[in-house]
Amino acid sequence: MLSGNLINTGFTISCPHGGRVTPASGTSSGVRLDGLPVPAATDTFGVTGCRHTVDRVPYPCVTVRWTPGPGDDAVRIDGSPVLLDTTSALCFSAALVPQGPPVVSPLSGRGVCAR
Repeated sequence: MLSGNLINTGFTISCPHGGRVTPASGTSSGVRLDGLPVPAATDTFGVTGCRHTVDRVPYPCVTVRWTPGPGDDAVRIDGSPVLLDTTSALCFSAALVPQGPPVVSPLSGRGVCAR
């Protein structure tokens, strides 16, 4: 059963260190919600402005990978699961080291409940 809000580009998504997460090349579909593009789990997401360091050496998050769980993939765009604010994801460094889950929140209260 679906539970959560359908993500569109009106949501604020950040890495655990405050970097901004955005679809790297826009969204792959022409689907819109509230006039804003709706990304799919297969879209590529990049991270900019991450300030994470390890022993004072910059080790920023650069990508996000979404992993829809059972039931999260009931709604699809061109065969790809849509993203909900409850969809599992991890941010990764350039060396593909997991650095924690992204923080997802609606911007200005936008978003549609998909319950």
